[in-house]
Amino acid sequence: MALGAPAVPLAMWRLRQIDACSGEGTPMISGLASCRAGCGSGVPSVRRSSRRVREPCAQGPMTAEKKPHSQPALSWSSIPLDLAGLVLRLLPTYADRARFASVCPQWRATAKREQLLPPPLPLLALPDNTFYSLPYTKPFRFPGCGFAGYQSACGNWLVFPRDDGCFLVNPFSRETVTLPPLSSVRLRPANAVAKWSEEGTVKYAAPYTTWMHINTSEKLHISKLILCSPNLVAALVGIGHTSQILMCQPGALSWSVRAYDRCKRFEDMSFYQGKLYAIANDENLLVVNISQDQSTSDPQVSRIGQVIEGEPWNPIVFNDNTMPCKKLYLVEWHGALLMVRRAVWCQVPAPGVRGEVVARESSFEVFEADFEHSRWVEVSALGGLMFLGRRCSMVLSLSHYGIPDGHIFFLDDDEENLVEYGYDKENTSFGTYDKI
Repeated sequence: MALGAPAVPLAMWRLRQIDACSGEGTPMISGLASCRAGCGSGVPSVRRSSRRVREPCAQGPMTAEKKPHSQPALSWSSIPLDLAGLVLRLLPTYADRARFASVCPQWRATAKREQLLPPPLPLLALPDNTFYSLPYTKPFRFPGCGFAGYQSACGNWLVFPRDDGCFLVNPFSRETVTLPPLSSVRLRPANAVAKWSEEGTVKYAAPYTTWMHINTSEKLHISKLILCSPNLVAALVGIGHTSQILMCQPGALSWSVRAYDRCKRFEDMSFYQGKLYAIANDENLLVVNISQDQSTSDPQVSRIGQVIEGEPWNPIVFNDNTMPCKKLYLVEWHGALLMVRRAVWCQVPAPGVRGEVVARESSFEVFEADFEHSRWVEVSALGGLMFLGRRCSMVLSLSHYGIPDGHIFFLDDDEENLVEYGYDKENTSFGTYDKI
């Protein structure tokens, strides 16, 4: 399947959230798609014969002509619900499960009651309001809904920017959550002032870059957003490779930030076992301690501590003019917190030659956080399918659908001001990698 624009893998939505879905592609069970139009009136009925049947002749006068007993119209709703539940468990895709729920009210009720369904295949979303329900290669859209222009994905939510803030939308349940604008950030302490130094006509942050040095930039953007709980939203916000951690409550009027904390080159963030973790480009794993403001009860960062110290990474240009560019991801799998190190192997111009840095293949290494010994431990066997994106990542096993584990699907969905390389004609911004 070829996607023509950067895509984001969305975390799984439960079927009980589905209200509507329309799509194309061959359904897993023949007949479900074609039954939708007649759901309200009983769906296809069995054709009955209009011919009259005479009883066999017997001795004596001819017997009276009799009509056959009328057969009741059969409908999908007449199928036993426990059998319908077994059918539902055989459907691996979002599109097919949505079609199942739209067949008739009885099947919709069955879909809502089924709590132990195997996890479905992932859903891919494009910013142009197009969704892909794997493994189908034809897109489908949500009727009557405009989801084009989203900026990011946050678990079950799509993130939409706007001048006065941003909002989250669940495309299945249609639930909406509003967030404050990036222009409304409460400093801690409130009287904090940015410090600058000058050398001639050049002005630079001193002694290091803080939120106060970047908050007025037109390039300010949210690179990662996590809805940690109904009362806590965490975001990585910055410009280029420099960002800071902001906090707020859904529906709040402002974010909160530690004014004098040093901005870092944060790569990713994950809410794991009730705690917020962040990882910087140096592979240091940081834990973000959260408290409540005594006057407003809003969440705020109270302290950021180091949990694991990463190993130094010194990229070099090899004799064949190739150089690795590093990207890091955090993802949870089977109760463990994993760090994924992706090396994008780039072809650089020869010394003295002007040209573009061009991305080639990617290689991956996976490490598990050993909190007891404060170290990263390499994982040799993945044991699942990994979907990596800058805004949203996940790991799941689909072996029960006949899809083997040990593969990594990745998307190069960084913002334009973070891209360090281009692509040649044979490479695109997404791909797969085998890690058995």
